[in-house]
Amino acid sequence: MAQVPQRFFDALAVRTWCGLSLRALGRAREEIDAINVYPVADGDTGTNLYLTVESAFAAVEAVFAAHEVDGAVRDAGARDGEEGALDGGEGALGGDGGPSLADAVGAMAHGALIGARGNSGTILAQLLRGMAQVLAVRGDSGHTSGHTEGAGLRLALRHAAASARQAVAHPAEGTVLTVASAAADAAEEAEGDCAEVARAAYEGARAALVATPGQLPVLERAGVVDAGGHGLVTVLAALVETFTGRAPGPVAVPHARVEHGGAGPAAGECATEGDRSGPAFEVIYLLEAEDAAVARLRQRLDALGDSLVVVGGDGLWNVHVHVDDAGAAVEAGVEAGRPYRIRITHFGHGDAHTTKAERPPRERAQRAVVAVVPGEGLAELCTEAGATTVLARPGEPPASGELVQAVRRAHAREVVLLPNDAELRHTAAAAAEQARAEGIRVALIPTRSAVQGIAALAVHEPGRRFDEDVVAMTSAAGATRHAEVTVAERQSWTTAGICQAGDVLGLIDGDVAVIGADVSEVAATVLDRMLSAGGELVTLVLGDEAPQAVADRLEARVRDAYLAVDTVVYRGGRQGALLLVGVE
Repeated sequence: MAQVPQRFFDALAVRTWCGLSLRALGRAREEIDAINVYPVADGDTGTNLYLTVESAFAAVEAVFAAHEVDGAVRDAGARDGEEGALDGGEGALGGDGGPSLADAVGAMAHGALIGARGNSGTILAQLLRGMAQVLAVRGDSGHTSGHTEGAGLRLALRHAAASARQAVAHPAEGTVLTVASAAADAAEEAEGDCAEVARAAYEGARAALVATPGQLPVLERAGVVDAGGHGLVTVLAALVETFTGRAPGPVAVPHARVEHGGAGPAAGECATEGDRSGPAFEVIYLLEAEDAAVARLRQRLDALGDSLVVVGGDGLWNVHVHVDDAGAAVEAGVEAGRPYRIRITHFGHGDAHTTKAERPPRERAQRAVVAVVPGEGLAELCTEAGATTVLARPGEPPASGELVQAVRRAHAREVVLLPNDAELRHTAAAAAEQARAEGIRVALIPTRSAVQGIAALAVHEPGRRFDEDVVAMTSAAGATRHAEVTVAERQSWTTAGICQAGDVLGLIDGDVAVIGADVSEVAATVLDRMLSAGGELVTLVLGDEAPQAVADRLEARVRDAYLAVDTVVYRGGRQGALLLVGVE
């Protein structure tokens, strides 16, 4: 079915482009993985690009969903004669209640940044960020916040190519950087609307992609084009479809399949031509740091390894490097700021390191639990209980690919998956389906809160039959009512009335039940309402910003007012909510 074309580059075009890119990369993922030989022949470029765009798309969808909620709030206020009091009235929402172009491209760039995977995914995140920096402020015919036309898209593509090249410590020709520059060059020669500019950029990128084997000997020996460049051409094809309604025809380029990890001509080829050993580890992490500290970090990491890419800005960065000393790369991040979401992958090649073929396969466990947790404290708790954890920071939900990777990392024949968030049900279901396709038996228990996950994990018994274990864990989770105490970020309509920014909210089973000004009082009210229906065990999980006095007060209240009810308290770390409450 033909896609309805977008006339201008506005918020809806951003949403459409991200969705089409995700679908196109999903179709091309295995093909791109198969030709991945540079900078490391690890066969995951297509997957990394897909996961990066999946994160960008999820962030854009979240912005649209948030504005739909705001629109409902505004409409409710208008019915009550309060349209001027809510979020500044209609003007704050961009006229029709939808997000502005700046909102959408900002979300796209942030989503790609926090979800970037691998060398090519990190570079793609910077390409999208470079485009966003122009599109957020550029508007033809005075439409600064509404949309841009062909001239704005040309500028965005040029800035994207330049910023991506600046993010790479040692740019090489014949890579995705070359393809991006060619796309920008061709776009600058195009005249007309966004459709013409997008088509020119795609054709320029496709021609550059076909030429990549003549620029990188490793590609020529393997008989393939650059995998990252192929991914970018796929994304630009989706951009053409966004503005024309139809996708360009398939790209006619050489695609000899590469046997990764074997003895093929390019296996193990790294960033330094002819060096077949290469660094042992890929290290990736998000980093909160100032610009000056990041400049020093670049110098230190450049001395430690190769394939260095540092993207981002405004205090948040995504760092990617290949090194032999993974610990030193992480320590450099600690000195620069606060690294998190640290991922270390062993390549398993080179004379100095044991290859995959030489390593005895790790015995697969019979059963494992994979749990999504909102803070470091709970991650440590669940890990001690034997679970494989996925950390979900506030505003940064994991993508389905990250959950699949966790299932693989658990290395078990049977896996129980605990999403611990109602918003992750579709993501977790997609991950479970993919893992099942790989031959892993997966049971998804739809836990809606971390406290339900704790309850399920507490009754987990790996020694009993899988079905019986899943039933017991599901029953424990279902018997646990959940609540949280948090602070409202903005004025909005809730099931308990209109709240103001800074109000303390008490949510029971996902719905706002209490609005107040004092954390302890709201928490006590929430606990009383939950225990009014009975209970045997109260679980309290305190966030970093919650004072210990809150837990002390609640423990005393339970002890004095509710006989035979026990209380257990955990420190959750940076979990978003001030307090999580579970009542079993």
